[in-house]
Amino acid sequence: MTGARPGHTAIPPEPASTDGTAAPAVVVAVDGGGSKTDAVALSLDGRVVARRRGGGSSPHFDGLASSVETIDALIGEVSAGAPVAQANLYLSGLDLDRELDEFRAELAGRRWAGPSTVVANDLFALLRAGTDEPDAVVVVCGTGVNAAGVRADGRVARFPSLGSISGDWGGGSGLGAEALWHAARDADGRGPATWLTGAILELLQLGSVQELIEQLHFGQRQESSLAVLAPLVFEAARRGDAVGASLVARQAEEIVAFARACLVRLELLDRPVPIVLGGGILAARDPLLLEPIERGLAGIAPLATLAIVEQPPIVGAALLALASAGAGEEALARARTALAG
Repeated sequence: MTGARPGHTAIPPEPASTDGTAAPAVVVAVDGGGSKTDAVALSLDGRVVARRRGGGSSPHFDGLASSVETIDALIGEVSAGAPVAQANLYLSGLDLDRELDEFRAELAGRRWAGPSTVVANDLFALLRAGTDEPDAVVVVCGTGVNAAGVRADGRVARFPSLGSISGDWGGGSGLGAEALWHAARDADGRGPATWLTGAILELLQLGSVQELIEQLHFGQRQESSLAVLAPLVFEAARRGDAVGASLVARQAEEIVAFARACLVRLELLDRPVPIVLGGGILAARDPLLLEPIERGLAGIAPLATLAIVEQPPIVGAALLALASAGAGEEALARARTALAG
């Protein structure tokens, strides 16, 4: 798995607590994204010691130094001065080897970081939250889209996930941008009429599509805010709007393409591989999206099974951290039950 380090079982020296007894070591896991960061400290037997949620920690959005500072503060809170036996960090925005290396270098000097610290993309936490199978694929469709595949022999399939320049399409931001594109062409006569045009103006309380275009052009509104339009695309499709239906169909094709690429690259097309689906758009379970995904995957990988992640990614991050620390199955089961509740 990208960014993984060998398992770590040695426990650092335990400092004396205020009552003279030794403070037990903890295992720390972090799942960080663009809007929030979850951190948890666990005992080596899988009991939750503390949980915290902070602001976003994606290096893409917040910068490398700010990301590490956010994580450092959260780990300080959940560990509360106890020695950290193992720390596993899973963050969005770490898609390239260079980004992973730079992030690890930025951890130098943090009291909880060391040679065994795991730094990886948050996809792997989501994957572990959905399955513990050694051969597996995960596809996320939330604000953006991304995927990864793992194989029992250690091979990994990844994507740069840098937007249109790396061939990505869709997710909330992408669907929102496409909705505006079609609305603009509807408004000026270059494209077909679409229900989306009026729905966008009503949602954003604007008088015209031109007004929205100018707000984006002059920086009064951020393009990332267009993700709020994504639910309108699905509503348009349900209403029989041709534009909305075409966008939902294309999103399904993109998700199938991600999964297919992982399966082909890892030579898993003929295996009973779980394909874990996550992210807000997929978690909504809209049949207009899920049914074509199921059909598409059945046609290329009939033995594969689909599973939508029900548990938050911090569950997977915690399980991976405990496994890195050498915890047994009983500890893993205890942690999953405690964190999923």
